[in-house]
Amino acid sequence: MREYLLVLFCTAAVTYLLTGPVRKFAIAAGAMPPVRARDVHREPTPRLGGIAMFGGLCAGILVASQLDNLSKVFTQGTDIRALLSGAGIMWLLGVLDDKWGVDALVKLGGQMIAAGVMVWQGVTVITLPVPGVGAVAVSPTQGMVISVTLVVVMVNAVNFIDGLDGLAGGMVCIAAMAFFLYSYRLWYGYAITDAAPAVLFSVLLIGMCLGFLAHNMHPARIFMGDSGSMMLGLMLAVAAISITGRVDPDLINNETGSQTATVHALVPIYIPLLLPLTVIALPLADLLLAVVRRTWAGQSPFAADKRHLHHRLLQVGHSHSRAVLIMYFWAALIAFGSVAFSVTNTGRTVVLTLAGLCLLGLVVLLTPRFRPRAPRAVQSFVPPRYRRQSSGPMAELSAKDKQLLGEAGVDSSERADHGPASGRR
Repeated sequence: MREYLLVLFCTAAVTYLLTGPVRKFAIAAGAMPPVRARDVHREPTPRLGGIAMFGGLCAGILVASQLDNLSKVFTQGTDIRALLSGAGIMWLLGVLDDKWGVDALVKLGGQMIAAGVMVWQGVTVITLPVPGVGAVAVSPTQGMVISVTLVVVMVNAVNFIDGLDGLAGGMVCIAAMAFFLYSYRLWYGYAITDAAPAVLFSVLLIGMCLGFLAHNMHPARIFMGDSGSMMLGLMLAVAAISITGRVDPDLINNETGSQTATVHALVPIYIPLLLPLTVIALPLADLLLAVVRRTWAGQSPFAADKRHLHHRLLQVGHSHSRAVLIMYFWAALIAFGSVAFSVTNTGRTVVLTLAGLCLLGLVVLLTPRFRPRAPRAVQSFVPPRYRRQSSGPMAELSAKDKQLLGEAGVDSSERADHGPASGRR
């Protein structure tokens, strides 16, 4: 675990330190498009944040290659080389799109090329665990189609939710944490060595997101752009493919001793690709709704609009920060709920807990105008919008102004009658 923490810290630190210089470079390079009608930010903001994230990825991989335990991942397979190849192609495609703009079909073709390069290097679905049957082998062509489709879907799902400050980075970070917990349990709990690459990929993703979120939270100083969002989606897909298509249920059956326990342990991935879909359930739902909505209206599925889930949260009255936190909450609830259901023997407890959290989430979702007020003892430590404010016209005056009014012989009731704009001395 210490080696993973070291890789996470180095990845986050390099990403954080590179983001400042990258921001200056983006401004100088003109990668700072004007505000569009569908944007929610009010001032032009530089993009190309994916450059810093790619630097953090390379630094994390370099550190991991020098550690005793993690270096085995580099020698026992080609996953790391395939990840760098696909991420590099996706990153370059995103940089070109952030600076000059790339046609939607060209972008889709580039995504398929990046996925194909990884499949050619061995990152592909080999088997699908089917309930009651076990691991079912798929042909190379079927594995290629499934892998490329998963990469394209995840890349565009993450790209679609990159509409609010800190939203995409936080959602991917939550998904990566859920992946880490599950894959780490498979590797060290059941000695499944094929899960080792997914553990490392998840740690790298967490570090990249945490390092960049420090600059990207509202109000954002820089956007990750397509160079960052598409790369994050690709890495999430690679982690999903490496753990979904290679875990043999028979290996876990040997550890658990019973088929029932094996089925329970494999709940998140026993239905093919269920775990990857749960951790991006909200982005995927937003993607499907957008495709249906635009196709129904006779538009291209890639046509931009302002009707995504996060846009609707703003329209019903939620603030920018609150909309992002609501999306975080639901993403964490779905992702960690799936993982919790696989690691506990009391599924009823998990279901009841999730139901209670869902009820809490619905209450918050349906009360956009509610603003909690902090106790007076901690008001100096919370944002102004959570502080208790006195009511009445005199609340707008400072203590010094009130003292001056008292010396002039104007009491509070007289001041209230004339209003704040009519006071004279």
